[in-house]
Amino acid sequence: MRNIMLKSLLAVCFIYSMGFASLSWAEEAAAAAPVLVPNKGDTAWMFVSTVLVILMVIPGLALFYGGMVRSKNMLSVLMQIFVIFSLTAVLWAIYGYSVAFTEGNAFFGGLSKLFLKGITPDSVAATFSKGVVIPEYAYVAFQLTFAGITPALIVGAFAERVKFSAVLLFTVIWFTFAYLPIAHMVWYWAGPDAYTDAKAAETAGATAGFLFQKGALDFAGGTVVHINAGVAGLIGCLMAGNRIGFRKESLAPHSVTLTMVGASLLWVGWFGFNVGSNLEANGLAAMVFVNTLVASAAATLSWSGAEWIFRGKPSMLGGASGAIAGLVAITPACGWSGPMGAIALGLVAGAACFWSVTSLKRIFGYDDSLDAFGVHGIGGIIGALGTAVVANPALGGTGVWDYVANGVAEYSFSTQLISQSWGVVVCIVWTGVVSYIAYKIVDILIGLRVTEESEREGLDLSEHGETAYHL
Repeated sequence: MRNIMLKSLLAVCFIYSMGFASLSWAEEAAAAAPVLVPNKGDTAWMFVSTVLVILMVIPGLALFYGGMVRSKNMLSVLMQIFVIFSLTAVLWAIYGYSVAFTEGNAFFGGLSKLFLKGITPDSVAATFSKGVVIPEYAYVAFQLTFAGITPALIVGAFAERVKFSAVLLFTVIWFTFAYLPIAHMVWYWAGPDAYTDAKAAETAGATAGFLFQKGALDFAGGTVVHINAGVAGLIGCLMAGNRIGFRKESLAPHSVTLTMVGASLLWVGWFGFNVGSNLEANGLAAMVFVNTLVASAAATLSWSGAEWIFRGKPSMLGGASGAIAGLVAITPACGWSGPMGAIALGLVAGAACFWSVTSLKRIFGYDDSLDAFGVHGIGGIIGALGTAVVANPALGGTGVWDYVANGVAEYSFSTQLISQSWGVVVCIVWTGVVSYIAYKIVDILIGLRVTEESEREGLDLSEHGETAYHL
């Protein structure tokens, strides 16, 4: 009996000792696991970048577009952009961030972060370097500004003739079913730390967005923002119809001065847009900064030169439009191109977008009021496809990083061009279909276009009961 009790006591002691040992091992393992803490410099840069992108929208884009309409429609454009940004900001916090940037399927994220549930001041988001993170709230805010500017860009295609209520209802539908899935398809992935070996990379890759899996590169929004908005704008101007007096009356900008001010604010804010998309303040961010600067400068010269040759005089409106075209084109490529590639891309985009807003628009007869498709759609396509060219290390690009090998992967131009084409085609088809359906729904429910009387009076008075200028 005594031996049995002794053995039982020894067994209990052994079990407890094993339990304490397991606990000790668990504590040691937890202590050994690195706790990723955001770098304060990266975090500060993300705050600055976010503010710069807000500057792009309000007042940058608002003034750029506002100056190009007639004075009787100035406030309507300002109001549309101001409220679109506010509306999408709220939608982003409620469900947008979750649908775009949580794991779901290849086309839509999930609802795990609905109402920003689970995000705290200690939550972190991955960057593009292993072991480097930023506060998740900073990432939420930064991506919010992209979601805010994209539907605002669409306004330029149908300016001066669409109801304010129609614009808002369209924004809700389009944001939900076009912007969010495209953002998820292009930008959602598990982050670099998930790519520890080939098997882990395969597992992580299977959870990424559809176009990310296809290898499409879009550093800061060539597809997600510009092609997306440009195609939606083209569908919108076709469905709304041409403005009264199109090609019969003068529809000239009422203030090219304000357009130039808006373009300049867009150019400044674009450094937040592109450089902030690196998510870190490092040497690559510096390269993106230079690429953004020289591409826009090159496109300004290219557009102005083309206008000088074919129209006899270079205009301020052309110069401002050229700068934006260059910024649009370099956006998807800015993290992979070298500076000389950025200049080449800017030169091509400036001339091509000039052609699109003059010859292409005249050939097909559509009234893209402020050239949303001509600049953002065409410029975005050029930039997305051009990324395959300028990313090539043989042409001064950085190539594509292999997170398993922790080095630059072997580069294949043809493979990357196919990947980029996937991004362009899927974006055009997806947003084209969603946009058509969204405009149809809006037209059936409340009507797209204002009355002829309201359009002739001007949307400032007819839609908002105020005027931009009191003479």
